[in-house]
Amino acid sequence: MSEKNRLIKKIKDLVYQKDGPFTQELALESSVVGLGKLPKRFLPDQTTDMVCGFCSVGCALTIHIKEKEAVNLTPTLDYPVNLGQACPKGWEALTPLKAPDRATTPYLRVPSGKLVPVDWDTALKTFVNRFKKIQQTYGQESIAFLSTGQICTEEMAYLGALAKFGMGMIHGDGNTRQCMATAVVAYKQSFGFDAPPYTYKDFEKSDVLVFVGANPCIAHPIMWERVYRNPHNPEIIVIDPRKTETAMAATKHYALVPKTDLTLFYGLAHILIEKEWIDKKYIENHTNGFEEFKAHVQKFTPEYVSQVTGLDIHQIYELASIIHSGKRVSFWWTMGVNQSYEGVRTAQALINLALMTGNIGKPGTGANSITGQCNAMGSRLFSNTTNLLGGHDFLNPHHCQKVASILGIDPELIPKQNSLAYDEIIEKIVSSKIKGLWVIATNPAHSWINQNEFRQIITNLEFLVVQDMYYTTETAKLADLILPAAGWGEKEGTVINSERRIGLFKRIAKAPGEALADFYIFKLIAQYWGCEKLFEEWTSPEAIFQILKRISKGMPCDITGIKDYKMIDEARGIQWPFPEGIELKNNERRLFEDGRYYHADGKARFIFENIRSSPEPTDEAYPFVLLTGRGSSSQWHTQTRTSKSAILRTMYSKDVYVEINPTDAQKINIEQNQWVFVATRRGKIKALASIVPTVKRGQIFMPMHYEETNKLTFPAFDPYSRQPSYKICAANVSHNPY
Repeated sequence: MSEKNRLIKKIKDLVYQKDGPFTQELALESSVVGLGKLPKRFLPDQTTDMVCGFCSVGCALTIHIKEKEAVNLTPTLDYPVNLGQACPKGWEALTPLKAPDRATTPYLRVPSGKLVPVDWDTALKTFVNRFKKIQQTYGQESIAFLSTGQICTEEMAYLGALAKFGMGMIHGDGNTRQCMATAVVAYKQSFGFDAPPYTYKDFEKSDVLVFVGANPCIAHPIMWERVYRNPHNPEIIVIDPRKTETAMAATKHYALVPKTDLTLFYGLAHILIEKEWIDKKYIENHTNGFEEFKAHVQKFTPEYVSQVTGLDIHQIYELASIIHSGKRVSFWWTMGVNQSYEGVRTAQALINLALMTGNIGKPGTGANSITGQCNAMGSRLFSNTTNLLGGHDFLNPHHCQKVASILGIDPELIPKQNSLAYDEIIEKIVSSKIKGLWVIATNPAHSWINQNEFRQIITNLEFLVVQDMYYTTETAKLADLILPAAGWGEKEGTVINSERRIGLFKRIAKAPGEALADFYIFKLIAQYWGCEKLFEEWTSPEAIFQILKRISKGMPCDITGIKDYKMIDEARGIQWPFPEGIELKNNERRLFEDGRYYHADGKARFIFENIRSSPEPTDEAYPFVLLTGRGSSSQWHTQTRTSKSAILRTMYSKDVYVEINPTDAQKINIEQNQWVFVATRRGKIKALASIVPTVKRGQIFMPMHYEETNKLTFPAFDPYSRQPSYKICAANVSHNPY
């Protein structure tokens, strides 16, 4: 038996043995796979707690195990994130594991065009041979990967290191580019590092909470529960064009014209400065660039801001006064800010408001980005995409030398340039510079902006590999090779939530058929590619965690004080930073309590810019502004997993729908639940009309969960974060299908 076949057999013996891995310790030959001893599994009729795998909140669920099977779950009572609560998705977290369309074997597209089952040996040889042939023909930069915020941090690190240090890829990006890139860049530029400063306790400590482009009532329900625990009778401000569920529950809703929020925030700064409602001492001691910012906002008078935003002058002064009167003001944003053609500067305008009023580093304060995916923060720090492992910089020779030394590899293996961003990778496919693409745990044929064009673009590829739980995703259907992956609950590792809390995934179920955890898939690829010696120490997810600890040393995200997985489990998650030598006295910690930031001088920066015009304004042919966003607490992203639950499907319309204002509906003779056609310059789709007063005249709204929605969205991008602007484009609604 060849060494490679022996490796596959050993991994299969581990993953697929009939008795399951729950009742005994297992050991594999370290000379082959180097896994060493695996931790004890759970005996029958026990429970264990683990972090939910859907969103960034990072709730813990107690899994109930009976006769070696995970049979049920309940929210974990004492976990500091969710405090015994769970949203609808969390209650159904086990259901997607048993879906009938799980990928249980590799699939290879044969000359007839069909995808047929193959064994792992065939799949891996095909993977290596075809990617290597593309590199030999077109050069090292002709293959790339698109990864995810859904897999474990250790798997992300393995993928990034394997692709860039082992396979010679230069370019690889994650789908966190679609949700969090704006916040990342905003924090890096303003604070010197990607550092969300808050803890969830701040939801309960604020006396003023300002939500911008965020709808936590349905997008992050457990966060909204934390708001409801606030004993201070807080002002809850929502700034959003649409009267969302959160806006309905707020004390104040400011329904501004879409994408005029940057103008509003500069106008608020103008008033706060004019009335001297600012913290001069904090500005002087802890920031740079305030005088230039002060000069910049002089022209954003209340009269001008009112004209642009559609808000009354009284409303603008009222909002500024509320911010001034609050003793503990927190600013919260998510995709409504991030997914914008000027999202970075908008996020930084919120950061500026927090800095100038001293609302940062104290309980109940902060400029706080709410993350989307369950491990977007892990992706941001450790995936080797937007930065070198551990928040290091590919362009910094010292950083490259440090990481290479810790990993025991030649520094020349580390690329000396940054990867192309997601949209730039796609552009290179258009120009035939990239001919091979590896997609891991994401579904760009549904989620990427201007979807019709994307599906046409990837026909330029010579080889498309999709690594996923399901063979039915829109992207998997287009693949040349499908690698079957284990999902949440079928593997081990860590994830990092919105408040920087590191939590655990645990293996409480066996993946079906021959599906493997992404960790094992990467290990096999390293073996077949011939670069396995680079990863001799990468023997298990927890072994990788120990490596990442060493890499993090001395960085803002230092986690050298975390001993092992057991410590994380017993501590109920641990927020970074957690360097060696500190005690875990308080497990809810915010950043910048000492007023020191991560720039060399220890100060934060005021960053600002002139307003950009909308990339696609309305006109006579397309008179409506199309808004997109979260449509339900029961569905998630592209519905790849949540749609597997019959219970969750009953909580959400199976048909795509468009919300339209009653006056607009009457004007164009549209009735409730009537089929209409929504068109943009990129396409036209059929949708049910939902006539609601929560959408203002001249605007329409469609949920992001439907495949059809991204056939309409406009491919504009923030120039700094390269994040797509999903939230706004010009549209038409009619009875006419042509």
